[in-house]
Amino acid sequence: MFEFSKKTNLIERRVREYILNDIPSPELYREFFSYDGIPKVAFNHRLVPINMPDEIWITDTTFRDGQQSITPYTTDQIERIFDYIHRLSGPKGIIRQSEFFLYSQKDRDAVCRCLEKGYEFPEITSWIRASKKDFELVKEIGLKESGILVSCSDYHVFLKMKMTRKQAVEHYISIVRECIENGVKPRCHLEDITRADLYGFVVPFAMELMKLMDETGVPVKVRACDTMGYGLTYPGSSLPRCVQGIIHGLNQHAGVPSELIEWHGHNDFYRAVSNASYAWLYGASAVNCSVFGIGERTGNTPLEAMVFEYAQFRGTLDGMDTTVITELAEYYEKELGFEIPPMTPFVGRNFNVTRAGIHADGLLKNEEIYNIFDTTKFLNRSPKISVSNTSGTSGIAHWLNSFYNLSEEDAYNKGNPIVEKLKEWVDRQYDDGRVTTICDEELQAAFEGFMKEGTP
Repeated sequence: MFEFSKKTNLIERRVREYILNDIPSPELYREFFSYDGIPKVAFNHRLVPINMPDEIWITDTTFRDGQQSITPYTTDQIERIFDYIHRLSGPKGIIRQSEFFLYSQKDRDAVCRCLEKGYEFPEITSWIRASKKDFELVKEIGLKESGILVSCSDYHVFLKMKMTRKQAVEHYISIVRECIENGVKPRCHLEDITRADLYGFVVPFAMELMKLMDETGVPVKVRACDTMGYGLTYPGSSLPRCVQGIIHGLNQHAGVPSELIEWHGHNDFYRAVSNASYAWLYGASAVNCSVFGIGERTGNTPLEAMVFEYAQFRGTLDGMDTTVITELAEYYEKELGFEIPPMTPFVGRNFNVTRAGIHADGLLKNEEIYNIFDTTKFLNRSPKISVSNTSGTSGIAHWLNSFYNLSEEDAYNKGNPIVEKLKEWVDRQYDDGRVTTICDEELQAAFEGFMKEGTP
């Protein structure tokens, strides 16, 4: 069967002939995942077309996956963080949904308090076990959508669930149908998709979900979960690890519309952000993230990272208030005692700090030379200089101007006597054997001491 595609303006083959491959023993892709060796990056040199959806957005799992790796949030903390996420999302609701656990009374109280705020975005959804009791709980609280675990690799189907592929599909379809019958829109979490047989299991299963959606008229979302962080974005890389191949298969071959495809990634191999970006690029409308990437093991895709990825793809922030990111970082560190690694992009204390003297000289002349964008405008964080033996007079001058928030008229230049005096003081520190950078408090004390002495 051929159809004319309005997206590509081409006649395309639309017959979908993918039948469940109900194999007798699990396909564990040992050629990729030997376990006693490092996973292999393999190529089949097959390319799929870029297929950016008309709309893309972010979803949040801070209160679900995020809570699995740190001390659980209190109800008050959940409410406060939810307020921050709402503000960050902006008037267009780019952060469209936030998912919650419902198991404890504390979590249910937090959901109710967040619902009472009446925010349109992010919409509150849940993650539940596949049981009628949990479906009733979702309905009782008043949520319209919930995630359901439908593991899709043979590692889970055969080794954990002790089922065949056919039994797993039948089991999953019955659960999704029950969810719909209980008045809850299902979001199917295809766990471990980067170790799954895409065309022998995932696509046939997704096609069954689309049939169920057509039958009931209830949208069925598909969340592609890179549970172990195995996803790859190299052009021509092989399934099951190829992110663009997975999204293309779900969209073009299983017939799942882009607006019903969501990517959920982990950062085990440092690929969470690039994998999420490629999921957008090749046809998924939603990427699932958590604040600062906090999540299972190495964490999830950082929400703040995808805010800036969105802006780069779309050429606009669409009203997202990125200064909230800095407020969130301060709240996590001061109120929750969470230590953000200093090198973390956008939120670490060193992310826009320059140490090298030659870089400091460039910043002093024009901050655009060594700052990624106007961090003062977007994050309320002006570029900083960390003073060491390599900073030179330029670095010290920039530190003074930044630390004391001096106007252009009052700013020090590198030839100023007080700057030279401080440079001599810094040099003495390192001549005496110091190896660490000099902290702000030390520089402040030295500067103010020299000023009291009457240094011009």
